[in-house]
Amino acid sequence: MSARPPGFPSAPDGSLPAGQQARFGATPSGAAPPMRTYGSPGYSQGMPQQHGQFPSSSAQNMMQRSGGSMVQNQYPSSRPPNMPSGSKRPSDSRGAVSNRPIKSAKKKKRMADKILPWKVRDLVPESQAYMDLLAFERKLDATIMRKRLDIQEALKRPLKQKRKLRIFISNTYFPAKEAAEGETDGSGSSWELRVEGKLLDETKTDTSKTKRKFSSFFKSLVIELDKDLYGPDNHLVEWHRTATTQETDGFQVKRPGDKNVRCTILLLLDYQPPQFKLDSRLARLLGVHTQSRPVITQALWQYVKHNKLQDQSEREYVNCDRYLEQIFQCSRMKFAEIPHRLNSLLHPPDPIVINHNISVEGAEQKKTACYDIEVEVDDTLKTQMNNFLLSTASQLEIQTLDNKVHETVELINQYKINREFFLSFARDPQQFINKWLVSQNRDLKTITDVVGNPEEERRSEFYQQGWAHEAVNRYFYTKVQQKRAELEQVLGIRNN
Repeated sequence: MSARPPGFPSAPDGSLPAGQQARFGATPSGAAPPMRTYGSPGYSQGMPQQHGQFPSSSAQNMMQRSGGSMVQNQYPSSRPPNMPSGSKRPSDSRGAVSNRPIKSAKKKKRMADKILPWKVRDLVPESQAYMDLLAFERKLDATIMRKRLDIQEALKRPLKQKRKLRIFISNTYFPAKEAAEGETDGSGSSWELRVEGKLLDETKTDTSKTKRKFSSFFKSLVIELDKDLYGPDNHLVEWHRTATTQETDGFQVKRPGDKNVRCTILLLLDYQPPQFKLDSRLARLLGVHTQSRPVITQALWQYVKHNKLQDQSEREYVNCDRYLEQIFQCSRMKFAEIPHRLNSLLHPPDPIVINHNISVEGAEQKKTACYDIEVEVDDTLKTQMNNFLLSTASQLEIQTLDNKVHETVELINQYKINREFFLSFARDPQQFINKWLVSQNRDLKTITDVVGNPEEERRSEFYQQGWAHEAVNRYFYTKVQQKRAELEQVLGIRNN
């Protein structure tokens, strides 16, 4: 073996460095090194899957530094070493990148992606109108979001409005009839009482909606007739709501008799949420007669706060004044004890009492009396607010328009990059190409994991150095040893 020229890199064991082995095909085992093709997995795995345009992020950065877009390299198709003349070259994946389906992850849209760069605003002064609209859109989105949160909070509380319910109490008298020919018994005198009602101003609401039944406003109804006329067992007519109650538009009572009857109608409203009547002392103190439990608790807390009854050292305690002490029978209590102590002070609400006189004067004449009472019904605004929160048609339309805006801004940014690319090339073509080639070479080296400097290796001066002669000798020596091993294996010659 000839002496190593000066400046030739060497390893302690006299073998070529790993970089030179990879270049000239020498491997420690003597086998021919596999040729890395641009269609190999090592190359394709290094390619990013972003838009199928740029080989790497560094290449894209170079494109932005140079002011232009990436152009794909097209290398001459030369036959790699050790490839048989009849074999086909592996397919070049560089040209097939655009043919493969690219699965790009959906980028999350951000508000910042809709902002135009300053260079675009300087070039197109009209773009300031778009930026003003963008600022207005941000304010509008914030306002809508705040209103949606307000609506959600409002829906958590019962939205009720007071309406007039007109109750119609009518009675009709049917006199006795004699028995007709062929019949033994005739019909006796009797009267019929009907209790009906409807909400006033129903014509102002949407007539397409189902009207609320009269019985749905009440939890129970009791009609008390004259006990002296109908006895202790037949003078009460009761109706109470159950889980399986069928709603009705009215109530009807029919009884025999030909005398005027005094009756008392007791109507217990069905409050939703349930309401309670306060103890008389607590009602005078809080100024609340009949209300729901949360409203009563809130009124009590306002009284405690207004009179500064909360303990300053132990904030979970309330120091009762002389009025609260008389009501709750204690001088001090915890806030957590208030709901339990209120139970004994809350009673069922008073029923609505209507005294009516059933008249039997005038045969088969309907006599009607009207009474107006206040009831609480669901506010129609609640349905509108629910529909507003659940509506998705406008959201889908806004999302579609928002996607179009993002795509347009992205296209504008791409046009800006292309413009800077061509302007940079027009100013100094030679310097631009040199910088671009250096960037492409660096990116290709990163992608393919190539050891060494391909830019130097592609020039003939690289192979005129002093170590090239010994490298060629070692390469041929390796090939001779490889062929010799193959012949010995075929001929069955054992090397002693």
